[in-house]
Amino acid sequence: MGKQALKKHFRALISVYDKEGIEPLVELFHSLGIEIISTGGTMEYIKGLGVPVKSVEERTGYPSILGGRVKSLHPLIFGGILCRPGLEKDDKDMQYYDIEGIDIVVVDLYPFEAAIDSGAAHNDLIEQIDIGGISLIRAAAKNFEHVLVVPSAKHFNEAISILQHRQGFTSLSDRREMAAAAFHISSHYDTAIFNYLNSGEIKVFKESIGEAHILRYGENPHQQGRFYGRLDKVFEKLSGKPVSYNNLLDIDAAITLMAEFSAPTFAIIKHSNVCGIASRDSIGDAWEEAHAGDPVSAFGGVLIANRHIGSEVASLVNELFFEILIAPSFDEDSINLLSSKKNRILLKSKSFLMPDETYRSVLNGVLWQTSDHKNSIPEQWQIQTRRKPTPDEEKDLVFANSVVKHLKSNAIALVKDLMLIGAGMGQTSRVDALRQAISKAQVQGHSLDGAVMASDAFFPFADSVEMAHKAGVTAVIQPGGSVRDDDSVRFCDDTGMAMAFSGNRHFKH
Repeated sequence: MGKQALKKHFRALISVYDKEGIEPLVELFHSLGIEIISTGGTMEYIKGLGVPVKSVEERTGYPSILGGRVKSLHPLIFGGILCRPGLEKDDKDMQYYDIEGIDIVVVDLYPFEAAIDSGAAHNDLIEQIDIGGISLIRAAAKNFEHVLVVPSAKHFNEAISILQHRQGFTSLSDRREMAAAAFHISSHYDTAIFNYLNSGEIKVFKESIGEAHILRYGENPHQQGRFYGRLDKVFEKLSGKPVSYNNLLDIDAAITLMAEFSAPTFAIIKHSNVCGIASRDSIGDAWEEAHAGDPVSAFGGVLIANRHIGSEVASLVNELFFEILIAPSFDEDSINLLSSKKNRILLKSKSFLMPDETYRSVLNGVLWQTSDHKNSIPEQWQIQTRRKPTPDEEKDLVFANSVVKHLKSNAIALVKDLMLIGAGMGQTSRVDALRQAISKAQVQGHSLDGAVMASDAFFPFADSVEMAHKAGVTAVIQPGGSVRDDDSVRFCDDTGMAMAFSGNRHFKH
């Protein structure tokens, strides 16, 4: 990364509606020597943490007025955010008007949609239309070359990770990605307000969702198909035939799955379910283990890697018949080899923010929901058994739990040594899903001795853990919540198995 892309941050403006979750970010700013300025309740909260903070009112010379409608809307604030250091005219204005630069903006908008959901009166809803916050977000995002914007509470941890890793610096790429997230939030927020004022209700599906791409056909040749959106924002197509309707479903499944993993990982997707995945020290080893997980299902699949594909790995992958390979980069020899089959599609993946919402057409309408980004960590688990998972079991349980959320329900993932060795999905009972997973593993010759099991939902009876134990499974992770959880826990204790409750169900229909 070039030095020019790195920026050291010195001053942050924080103005949040909901203070929950802001403490670690505030304390990090303080430890990094980043000066904090703030407004109203946020400032009082920061003072209560014992962290030095300056008030916006002090800086502008104006108090909060009009019942709090105007606090930060002032040239001394927006000039500090929008200035371009090094630009002569901007530098002169900054000096002449005594404007101090602001290079981090942290905002959490008034909860307009939550107010609608609560049935709030019209006048109360109007007061939940954020003006200062949305203006700060847009200003900071516009000036992302110099300013880091943290546009909502769900981005606090991301900002902490970036600033901790870089010790108070950010890269241009960091700032650009956060700016993109900010404009996504801004667009969604404005659309919600428009829909309320236009029709009195939130419309969860927008008519304007991008340009239509005509596909060869839909799921089957007799069906028409189109894609509305910007494929170029997600990947660069390097070779092969046009992507199809089914290809796009598998690509989406592959990319959302791979977002769970940071270690070198290779995965194989078939009919939007993962049938092979492994993490290893090298991407080549990850490929070999992922393919070995279920080589029969891998035939004709969609492959994805989260590391560069060099010629050595390409030669291994080239032996398999597959439709698509997705990776962040390829060398020239790899492209030449892998594209030798003219219909094979190579996609160079781009860094983009995972969608926060999902839509699905049903009946004569559309279902909307927030995306399932929840993934508990071992520190959040509740260990139910006398025996705790060993360190190796714990790693496998994390891996298995990340995989199972991407399998169609009812779903079971069996994992050993960070490799999926058996999966059951789309079954009408949980025990059938486990039976399928065990059979898959055994058919491929995988030993289940010492394997772990993840379930996307709770076990209604102890029969699943009994079957898993008989097959060789030694540790289990599940959400918990069944009225008969004690039956499963008791069986595990009696047989020396470990069981953890994650607290998070991951149904995927």
